Amino acid sequence: MASKLKSLQSKACQASQFISRHGNVYYKQLLEQNKEYIQEPATIEKCNLLSKQLFYTRLASIPGRCEALKKELDYVKQLWRNKKDLKVEDAGIAALFGLEIYAWSCAGEIVGRGFTFTGYYV
Repeated sequence: MASKLKSLQSKACQASQFISRHGNVYYKQLLEQNKEYIQEPATIEKCNLLSKQLFYTRLASIPGRCEALKKELDYVKQLWRNKKDLKVEDAGIAALFGLEIYAWSCAGEIVGRGFTFTGYYV
């Protein structure tokens, strides 16, 4: 156990040294590549304006999303009406989708309880 801890500590030290040497270069390169998205001057007013624009743009996109959801539900209803014509692939996709929703629900419950499986703080 002590050897594994020593190895892990050594790797963490190497990673820290690598980041301290190359992190600044990566940061500058990233900013240079994405400079068209940077607002100058970066004032509080500009940040507030951008956050409001994002919020209201997302709010305005809700009707389009609702329309897409209605189309998806209509497709599912059509599949349900024609169950006889249902292919194994479609049933498999539906089963995987249901399983994914269940898994995300379980993960959300675990996160909501503070990453405990029993619900009690230990």
